[in-house]
Amino acid sequence: MTSAQTENLNILAADHMPSPEEVKVAVPLTDAAAAAVLKGRRALINILDRKDPRLFVVVGPCSIHDPVAGLDYARRLKALADEVAESMLLVMRVYFEKPRTSVGWKGYINDPYMDDSFKIDEGMHRARAFLRDVCEIGLPTATEALDPIAPQYYGDLISWTAIGARTSESQTHREMSSGLSTPVGFKNATDGDMDVAINAILSASHPHSFLGINGKGQSAILRTRGNPYGHVVLRGGGGRPNYDSVSISLAEQALVKAKLPANVVVDCSHANSWKKPELQPLVMKDVIHQIREGNTSVVGMMVESFIEAGNQAIPKDLSQLKYGCSVTDGCVGWDTTVSMIRDAHAILREILPNRSRAA
Repeated sequence: MTSAQTENLNILAADHMPSPEEVKVAVPLTDAAAAAVLKGRRALINILDRKDPRLFVVVGPCSIHDPVAGLDYARRLKALADEVAESMLLVMRVYFEKPRTSVGWKGYINDPYMDDSFKIDEGMHRARAFLRDVCEIGLPTATEALDPIAPQYYGDLISWTAIGARTSESQTHREMSSGLSTPVGFKNATDGDMDVAINAILSASHPHSFLGINGKGQSAILRTRGNPYGHVVLRGGGGRPNYDSVSISLAEQALVKAKLPANVVVDCSHANSWKKPELQPLVMKDVIHQIREGNTSVVGMMVESFIEAGNQAIPKDLSQLKYGCSVTDGCVGWDTTVSMIRDAHAILREILPNRSRAA
C-alpha cells in the first residue's frame, strides 16, 4: 500500500505559488504607502481608545474587480476624506475575497480574469499592487480576511480588517486575527447572534499558536501575542436589522458584561438594509441621529459604495461590463455616497468635540 492510494484523491494539481517574500519583492512597499498604512492604523487605534472623537467609515465597493475603476474611486474618496477629516476617518473598503454560500465568483485574487481560469498567483500579485496604489494616494485600506494565508502577502498594506459573519465563529480566523497587525471588526453571525462576535473578540485578544506559513512560504508554527483591538460589527441577521437604538444598547450591555470596551461599528449594508443598497442612507441617518441624541458607543460605520449604483451580473463578454458598477452585492452610487458622508459630517462636526463616550 502506498500513500498515493490514500491521499490527494480529489486533487488534480498542485501548481507553484510564489512565496510572500517573492510577491513583496515584485511589488515592494513604498515609503508613501507605508506612511498611509501607519497613519491609518494609528488613527483607528486612537478612535477605539477614545483618544480621537471622530468616527471611522469603511466605504467602498462590495468587491474589487476592475483596478482602473477602483483607483478612480479611490481618488474621489481621497478628496472627500480630506473634506470631512474633521469629523470622520474614511477608510477605503478593498475586498478581494468573497465568501460564497454555494458557488459564484470568489474574488479578484481567486479569479482575476473572471473567466474561471483561477490564476491565483497573478491575482495575488495584482491585488497587492492595487493596495499599494491606493495607499500611495493617501488612503488607509480595509479588507475582509477570509483565506488565512493571504495576509502574509498583503497584510502590510491594510489598516483595518473585517472577519465576516460566516467566519467569526471559526477558530482558524480567531487565531489568525490574534496575530494581525490591524484592528479587527468581528461581525455578528448571519442569524444575528452577538455571542459569536463577542467570543471571537475575547479569543483573538489572547495569544495563540497555530500552523501557517512564513515569508518564504514554508510551513511554520505561528505564535501570536494577541490582538487588543477587536470590536463588534453589527450587520443585522436572522431576518431583521440590528442598527436600532435597542439593538445597539443590547450590544453595549453584552460587551460590558464580557468586560470589553463598548465599541460598536454599524454596517449599513447586508441585513441592516435588507440587501437593498438604496436603504443604506437611511441606516446611516438613523445611526447619526442616535449619536446626536447621546449614543456613546458607535465608533464607526460601513458602507458599500461604488461609482455607479446597483450591481451587475458578470457577462461572458467582459467588454460589456458596466464601468464602476459592482459585480457582487449592490452599492450606492458616488453621488449618493457624497451626500451621505457630507450630511453626516455636517451633524458630527458640531457634536463630536463634546461627545462623551463610554469606555
